[in-house]
Amino acid sequence: MTGPARGPGVRVDTTSPVPPYEQIRAQLSVLITTGRLPEGERLPPVRQLAADLGLAAGTVARAYRALEAASLIHTRRGAGTRVAPLPAGRATPDPGQLAALAAQFVADARRLGADDAAALRAVREALNHA
Repeated sequence: MTGPARGPGVRVDTTSPVPPYEQIRAQLSVLITTGRLPEGERLPPVRQLAADLGLAAGTVARAYRALEAASLIHTRRGAGTRVAPLPAGRATPDPGQLAALAAQFVADARRLGADDAAALRAVREALNHA
């Protein structure tokens, strides 16, 4: 598989140097911590998300385990995997998460043919409108 694959709100670029499980973990973490996936929201089952993204179920399971370890999701038999309440006082972004998101953005920008100046302008513009 080459190029980006899509799942519900998640993209995985198999050509990226960032491992697929880390791409999934980082993207879901951002969706959860920014409130775009609210508390109680049900995530797709591991097998379903893996099939949607064209990945092995173990890859998605690894991302889900990391999110559970960070207390961002919880899984209960019969209730599925859901977004957990955000930990109180979580104000400092995870440096690894930011690095993974930045690497993904740079890879996507390069594929579009953007140079450094264009990529930085796009980031500044996004920050100004966030």
